[in-house]
Amino acid sequence: MDVAIWACFAAGAIGVLMTWISVIGTLIVPRPLHSVLSRVTGLATMNVFHGVLRPVTSYQMRDRILSWQAPMSLFVRLLVWMVLFYVSYGLLLLPFVDGDIFRAASETGSAMFTLGYAAPNNVGNTVLVYAAAYTGLTVIALQVSYLPTLYAAFNRREADVTLLVSRAGSPAWGPELLVRTRFGRDAHGGVSELAELYQTWERWAADVAESHSTYLTLVWFRSPAPQSNWLISLLSVMDAAALQLSLSPGTVPNTRARLVLRMGFTCMNQVARAIHIPVEDDVDPDTPLNITFDDFQGAVEMLRGVDFPVEVSADQAWPHFKGWRANYERVAYAIAFAIDAPPSMWSGPRRFTFEPVLPYRPKNRTSKETRPEDPQMPGRRRIG
Repeated sequence: MDVAIWACFAAGAIGVLMTWISVIGTLIVPRPLHSVLSRVTGLATMNVFHGVLRPVTSYQMRDRILSWQAPMSLFVRLLVWMVLFYVSYGLLLLPFVDGDIFRAASETGSAMFTLGYAAPNNVGNTVLVYAAAYTGLTVIALQVSYLPTLYAAFNRREADVTLLVSRAGSPAWGPELLVRTRFGRDAHGGVSELAELYQTWERWAADVAESHSTYLTLVWFRSPAPQSNWLISLLSVMDAAALQLSLSPGTVPNTRARLVLRMGFTCMNQVARAIHIPVEDDVDPDTPLNITFDDFQGAVEMLRGVDFPVEVSADQAWPHFKGWRANYERVAYAIAFAIDAPPSMWSGPRRFTFEPVLPYRPKNRTSKETRPEDPQMPGRRRIG
């Protein structure tokens, strides 16, 4: 009997140690050192939501349900931590309460949840009861202090995603971003504005790479607007940069476009590794794309239709665009599939059947009394 009790004590000690490692690695260490426990609770929550969503075909309904996934994973993880600490401290107390399971459970619960109704009566369980009380308070305090950090990173991310809606539509799309920038011509044909945008998104990608690989729950936090998404927004900016580099090498801000592409696929690779998606570091530029030449040619024709400065033919530009996009297409599609991103153009498959959604473009309406003589903004040309 004594051997069994002390074996339970050893199991309790291991349980406390491993649970503390999970808590510290998840909430304190600023690196993606997430324990097996955190990963298992996250996967369990995800599988439950995917089971619920299996019969749901409407993206709006799926998005509404999935908005609960990340918050629920935080709640489930905290619950599992508390249960494991409760069981582990109960096992640790067994040798000091003569093997009385109910008394050990009572003293552990009283200490961890600061109820104070079960007082210890010897040195051994006094020490353990105080340790349990410290554990309960500390874990709750760490989780509470973790939330402001999490939501601060979320708000930083969403500010630029929301700003991009007026530039690239919702859901965002690379060709649409270039079209709308061309409508807002400046003295340099929109080039300086795009350079500033690329610089902003280079820093945005660096911030997301750091925050989302450290706090993995952010990867599944959804934007307030159903058609907005952090990954789709980044993909649209990168596609815009790749299109410009391949179609307008003489007018594009080369350095900024190249830097945002580099930081963009670095961000995607870092996030993908953190959530255990395989990443290919040295991508073959001749890798076949999901985007076809016809899709690319349709985008080029749309840009020509708004008088975008296209310097080369679609046939000449295609190998260059293909070489740029090969670096990030596969990993972008894998993350989009994992997080059920909005069904936007050029964003790959999902778990559900969908038709790619073109970005919404408001109609250009002016008063009859003040309507200018100039031609109206050209309408959208739908492409595959």
